Amino acid sequence: MAATVSLSFSLDPQHHHLFSKTTQFKPHQTPLLPFSPPTSTLCPKYPLAIFHKSHPSSFKTSSSPSHSSTTTTTTTASDTTSTDTATTTSTTTTSSSFLEYPLRTGRFLSSEELEQLKLLENFRYYQELESGSMWVRVMRPEEMDITVGLLAESFAESMLLPSGYVSVLGYLVKQYLFERMELSPHTATLIGFYRRRKEEGEEQQEKNTEDEEEVDEVEFLAGTVEVCFDKKGANASPPTPTPPKNSPYISNMAVKKSLRRRGIGWHLLKASEELISQMSSSREVYLHCRMIDTAPFNMYKRAGYDIVKTDNILVMLLLQRRKHLMCKKLPVLTSFSESDTFCSEEELTS
Repeated sequence: MAATVSLSFSLDPQHHHLFSKTTQFKPHQTPLLPFSPPTSTLCPKYPLAIFHKSHPSSFKTSSSPSHSSTTTTTTTASDTTSTDTATTTSTTTTSSSFLEYPLRTGRFLSSEELEQLKLLENFRYYQELESGSMWVRVMRPEEMDITVGLLAESFAESMLLPSGYVSVLGYLVKQYLFERMELSPHTATLIGFYRRRKEEGEEQQEKNTEDEEEVDEVEFLAGTVEVCFDKKGANASPPTPTPPKNSPYISNMAVKKSLRRRGIGWHLLKASEELISQMSSSREVYLHCRMIDTAPFNMYKRAGYDIVKTDNILVMLLLQRRKHLMCKKLPVLTSFSESDTFCSEEELTS
């Protein structure tokens, strides 16, 4: 599934509004990006989180806090040493809940924002598909590169650009994701992993080879989607038609080309809605869909989204595709039923 670009420069894929305004490049002039390079990403001013190291495509949850060791400098007086140790241990205990989140914002957070950050870190969405299973959670900093690669390939495909442009798009996408991560917990990037179900012949073949070498099941990064929960996380330059900034907004959905038509895009959408229901009091969710993208449009209609407004034909003068602004009012539910989240492959291919 292609996406509609949500970065603020002139790209126009399906769910992302990444490039909503054209940036002109002049000789011997550095292109002006709509965002300033995140200088705090390499050396954050307020390191509120410690990253958990995990495999970038692993299904394993790592929400449990990591244990950091405390080193105490010994002085000449033994009582001073014991006092420093007790103080350091007490400080580590009281502040551990504020230091062990994999999500780094680079700024001070309020108590309410810290609680929302916990919700993001603990969010999990699991779904069995006809061809396998998938797992959705919030992207971690160490998974940014693989997410950038997926988005850059999707944008290049949507824009009909040669493969040589993927690296350039990747640079711009990475800068954008750095900017968005600093706005957490008001916005989040979700990533979905897919595990293919093995056929009977493959299972028998693996049983024959297990004696020689143990073979682990492989999970693939299947897709990603960005969710904005409120005005503080809203994009500074959203695409047209402009959605309300106070309402949740879904954008930048992309599914790996080799894994499409399996229900992954559908469940990325449902995972986004479920997370919005936990993070936002507003029930009106907005997204964009290009008029030429019939398959995503049909998926949104089937999910309950209706057209609110459509781009004027004059936007084509800006070399942009016309888009629909669509909206859905989420029901007040404590949990999503299987009938709400499941979509068969036959429905997706119809």
